[in-house]
Amino acid sequence: MAGGPLLELANYHILGRILYYVPYHSPIHPGRVLTTFGMLSTVVEVLNALGVSYIANPELPESTIKLGHILMKISLIAQVLVITVFCFLAAIFQRRCYRSGIRTRRVSAPLVTLYVSTFLIFVRCIYRIVEHFGASKIRPSSSGELDGLSPILRHEWFFYVFEASLMLVNTLMWNWRHPRRYLPERSNIYLAQDGETELKGPGWKDQRPFLVTLCDPFGWFDSNKKKERPFWETNGYTLVNSAV
Repeated sequence: MAGGPLLELANYHILGRILYYVPYHSPIHPGRVLTTFGMLSTVVEVLNALGVSYIANPELPESTIKLGHILMKISLIAQVLVITVFCFLAAIFQRRCYRSGIRTRRVSAPLVTLYVSTFLIFVRCIYRIVEHFGASKIRPSSSGELDGLSPILRHEWFFYVFEASLMLVNTLMWNWRHPRRYLPERSNIYLAQDGETELKGPGWKDQRPFLVTLCDPFGWFDSNKKKERPFWETNGYTLVNSAV
């Protein structure tokens, strides 16, 4: 059950590294991708854990158990929304790169793998939504049998196909198409705006307190944002590779 959330965190980190590589087209501070979406995923998993704990304890009042089902449903739907926003952010970045003529495989290849990985997690999430919404309607009968039990709950092959195998394929895919094959080892190495030259700069710094950047990852309320020149427009860089 931890495979999906862990792979999601890995995807957040990888998108951040892609944005570090082409920082001038990033719609968000690259270092805030992991912290922002990681925080949202943490809230989702906390709701999920509370819901499971309430549902799994038959000694709790019926109202508390119903609250557990509600929390589970909220967490599952929220996870779909987080995945959608994450893909939207990546799509904005890719569109900016395409319109500016940056179409190198070093950017497109990890993005494609990222989309496939996120899609597999999305399918898993939809499976869990269908599974739980079906399970929440189960009512025991006087004979001890469960009336209207969904086939998703009666047959294990649904779990193997839509949960275990998807996460296994996801893990194998990232090992086969590891982002290190395309992206530099250090985040302060970035692609110049000509789309061919790699430069080593001072890196993207954010001098605001951590809590401020956590609440404002896009820098909408940063008063110093317009005053400071971004590092890719300054002279503080060195040539790394002139033909990517």
